[in-house]
Formats: sequence, C-alpha cells, structure tokens
Amino acid sequence: MGVIMYKIRTLNAISDVIYDALSKEEYIVSENQEDSDAILVRSASMHNVTLPPSLCAIARAGAGFNNIPVAECSKAGIVVFNTPGANANAVKESVLTGLLLGTRDIVGGIEWARTLDGKGDDIPKLVEKGKNQFTGPELKGKTLAIMGLGAVGGPVANTAYHLGMEIIGYDPYISVEAAWSLSRAVKRATSYEMLLENADYLSIHIPLADNTRGLINFDMLNKMKRGGVILNFSRGEVVDDDAVKAALKSGQLRKYITDFPNQNLLKAQGVLCIPHLGASTPESEENCAEMAAQQIDKYLKTGSIVNSVNFPRCELDVPEKHRVAVVHDNVPSMIGQITLTVGGTAVNIEHMVNKSRDTIAYTVLDTEAAITEETAEKLRAISGVTRVRVIA
Repeated sequence: MGVIMYKIRTLNAISDVIYDALSKEEYIVSENQEDSDAILVRSASMHNVTLPPSLCAIARAGAGFNNIPVAECSKAGIVVFNTPGANANAVKESVLTGLLLGTRDIVGGIEWARTLDGKGDDIPKLVEKGKNQFTGPELKGKTLAIMGLGAVGGPVANTAYHLGMEIIGYDPYISVEAAWSLSRAVKRATSYEMLLENADYLSIHIPLADNTRGLINFDMLNKMKRGGVILNFSRGEVVDDDAVKAALKSGQLRKYITDFPNQNLLKAQGVLCIPHLGASTPESEENCAEMAAQQIDKYLKTGSIVNSVNFPRCELDVPEKHRVAVVHDNVPSMIGQITLTVGGTAVNIEHMVNKSRDTIAYTVLDTEAAITEETAEKLRAISGVTRVRVIA
C-alpha cells in the first residue's frame, strides 16, 4: 500500500516550520488546494469560504477563532483547532509592557518631549521643569489582580510577582497543569468581588463567550479600588467601553490599556490603544504555525484531537492495526448502532473510545481487520452520523 498524500490548503502565508510536521513526502500544501483534507489559517476570514466535502479539519494558527464558521463546521463534522499557549510568551511580554506604560505616563512624556524640538540648549531645563506631569507610582508593592490564570495569565502572575507586586488571581476553570505552574505566592480569590476590591491593577485573560461579553461593566468597575488601571490583552468585547470611559471620567479608573482599538476608544482620555501587537513576534507566529501543523498531522493520521474549539478532547496513539473514527450526534443508542454495524461484518473490535462535547460525540474503534468502504457507507447511513473516517 502506497503512502497516503494528504492535501492541505493554506489561506494565509504560513511559516515554513509547518513542513517539520507536514512532510512533503506525505502532504501536498498549497493555497490553491480546493479539495483539501485540512486548512491552515491565520487571520483570513473563512465565513464566505466554501467548505469542500473532503474537508476534515481546520487549524487556526492563533488562539482566537472568530474568523472561522465554527457552527457550520460542527454540522459538517469538521474539527476546528486553535493554538492556545503558542503565543503566550509574546502576549505576556506585551502585558508587562502595558503595566509599565499604565503606571507612568511614558507615552505622554515621549509625545511632549517631541514638542521641545527647536528649543536648543533650553531643552534640558524645560525637561526638568515639565517632567512632573508624567510621573506615576512604582509597581513594587502594588496589587495586581489577574482574571484568568491560564497560558498567559499564569506567566503574567509569576513574572509580576518577581517585580515585587502582590498577586491575586481568580479562575474557576483553572486546569491542574496551569495550577502547578503558578507561583505559591499567588493568592487565590474565590469571587470577582474578592479579586477586585484591593486591586491597583487588573489584567484580563479570559476568552470571549456569551457569558463574558461585556463582563467588565459599570457594576464590576465600581467594585475596583478607586484609581485603578485595567489591562485588556484578552478580547476587546469583554469590556464595556462606555463603562470604562465613564469610570475614567469619574476617577474610578486611572488608565485603560487595551490591545484592541476601536472608534469609541481611540481618542478617549486615559485610554492607551495598542494596535493588537500582543502576539506579533516572529517567534509567536512560528510557534502557532508549528502547533497548528502538528494538530492536523496527528488528527489525519491517528484521529487524535487536542485543542479543538468544537470537538471533545480525545488523545490517541498511532493505531496498532486498523482504526475508524465516527462523528455523530450526542444522543442515546448511537454507540450500539455503530458497534452493531461493525460487528455485523465479523470484524472484531479490539478497543473503543467515546468522547462527547455538547451536541457532538466522537467514537473511535480500533479493529482487528480493516473496515471496508462498504462498512464505512453503512456507518454513514446511520441517522445522526455526521462523518466517518477510515484512518488505518
């Protein structure tokens, strides 16, 4: 049996590091690959892209995935991956930059210094006279509250602690791995109220979802210590812009540092808009591309799913003999129908894994003999089955 050549379509320029995982002996990678098995994408919008019947997976080289029609992919049995943590160090460094810019008016000072052009020998004297308007407190000894202690929030907490800050964090969904990575000096808040009441600075590291959209609103801001600073390198929409502007005007907030400019904020007093530079480093782009390529490679060859935004996590090794993966509705009786169909062909099932997430279920069968195309078609004919892939 010859080597299977998988077809990968790229929708953006992607680092050549992808070829470490997608070898040219096994993969055809092209931006013109219409009947692709998988798509690699960075920022290109896919909402108007036709999804071919052959498409099994989409990997987003980055954490955000609002450029991908996830609901449509789920209905078609297409797994969507992202790359959380691949750009974590780049974003962490941006947050620390934001902390420094937010505590002293460094940007304002730089802009003011430029107005001294032409003053010649008077510049040093004018600098000493005018510099006081840009002063601000030191970070050492101040309290940094961190909302979300995952791939970015955790490293921010650890590094800020080494700057001499007091750290308090809140994350009701923290993973065991993330918890083990935290400094023991990070204090645990059990509510938003506890997190915010003594915060001099708040750094936001939560995903955008229905329950987090506009989470930082008038009520939440009023729980903060007066004169605080907010850093948003998460998603612009988790913060209510009008509430922030009102809090800045009243003095409840001193500064708002955001990586997500919009028309409502660009010229607002007390707001520093950074043009979405959080993950804009060559190292970050390579890390994201490498992780996305590895996820596609493992999924196509083994059916393994890690870091999917719509499918259940299902880590699998290379099949010892033969494997078939079935995507289906998460409803009763499906597993029985699937095993009965395979068993009815006198093929012995040696191992089975079933995982589910919301309305999607994923069943993987390792079998002693190969699944024929005829059996695969019988599986596809089961009501509620979305996709069947014979992997080995």
